[in-house]
Amino acid sequence: MQSDLDSLSAKIDLSLKDCGLLMKTDVLGEVTQSIQVRELLARLQIGHLESKRKALEQLVEVMRDEEKAVITALVRTNVASLVQLMTATSQSVRENAVTVICSLAESEKCENWLVSENALPPLVRLLESGSHVAKERAVMTLQRLSFSSETSRLIVGNGGVSPMIKICKTGDSVSQAASACTLKNIASVPEVRQKLAEQGIVKAMINLLNCGVLMGSKGYAAECLQNLTNSNEALRRLVISENGVQTLLAYVDGPLPQEPGVAAIRNLVGSVSVEIYFKIIPSLVHVLESGSTGAKQAAASTLCRMATSNETKRVIGESGCIPLLIRMFEAKENGAREVAAQAIASLVTVPRNCREVKRDEKGVMSLVMLLEPSPSNSAKKYAVSVLAALCSSKKCKKQMVSGGAVGYLNKLEELEVPGSKKLLERIEKGKLKSLFSRK
Repeated sequence: MQSDLDSLSAKIDLSLKDCGLLMKTDVLGEVTQSIQVRELLARLQIGHLESKRKALEQLVEVMRDEEKAVITALVRTNVASLVQLMTATSQSVRENAVTVICSLAESEKCENWLVSENALPPLVRLLESGSHVAKERAVMTLQRLSFSSETSRLIVGNGGVSPMIKICKTGDSVSQAASACTLKNIASVPEVRQKLAEQGIVKAMINLLNCGVLMGSKGYAAECLQNLTNSNEALRRLVISENGVQTLLAYVDGPLPQEPGVAAIRNLVGSVSVEIYFKIIPSLVHVLESGSTGAKQAAASTLCRMATSNETKRVIGESGCIPLLIRMFEAKENGAREVAAQAIASLVTVPRNCREVKRDEKGVMSLVMLLEPSPSNSAKKYAVSVLAALCSSKKCKKQMVSGGAVGYLNKLEELEVPGSKKLLERIEKGKLKSLFSRK
């Protein structure tokens, strides 16, 4: 009898220890949580509106701490129920439903369900006539969904553009930023750009660049204008007619210019008047001095587009941009080195600019380093072109030789890089002359 009691006691002790371990690891809590979440989701589909309202309120609370658990427990019918609740007669139900959906939109699994369960029409209606909270959550949801080109087309088809443009004009700063980002995403789809323009997007984005509170909103507006003016001359003319170039120049003249504003200017530079054309150059110099890496690359690319006549090349050279472009030869990004070398290659056809490259203490040696024959080095052909322009100078030739240009050029000749053979011959001819003159 006693042995049976001892055995039972040992089993109870072991069970208590196991329970303690389960409690410490929160396994029991997770199971309970999962059951609670599934129950709440089920209650969204059955019963009267008041019951659904209470379940929705509890679900919002649970999602603050256990969003992952909710997403894991979700099935497609739950998403359909939430979409339906965005059209409920109760304002609080609509707000809570769109709050949950806003969080779900971050999940790829739920994103596809939201679109297939026709969430876009009620989201657009909330943009038009919802409360402040509902509008904010709705536009944030559309922002996340609009990264898909197909969904962007659906947003346009469901009338979502006009209310977002209105928010950009009159909404609070958070909603403005989300609307501008969504419109920027939509503007990346070529076939809807004209429709966006017809609804007043150009004026709204320019106004946001002028008056936006958040720098993020201005960045989205600049990127939207960049997208709109890609390969569309009619939209370029529209942006120019609305003083878009002057607004973009004022934007990039600020501290730490970013790429989208400069890229938008690059799209427009071939369509502006002569008066505006030369006003762009000082802003590009500022970008080369103070901009992000992407902005500097876009500025150098813009200078390449502008350097089409000797007069323009002279003005660009006098602006002080040549030393800044030479510094870009040391950039980590291959694209930045390439476009800087391309810009210099365009500019050195003007003698004054060629002399400035010769005078720069890092000019020749940096160009020699760009001769590196690696397939990933796309700057080498432009470096060959620039060094060929400098080769008439004995001093520059000596620098090329001491920097190892002959070895590089031998390899580039084997790769049939244009101009490399001729440049090598000129350098080696100079070496022979120097050798005979010493004798």
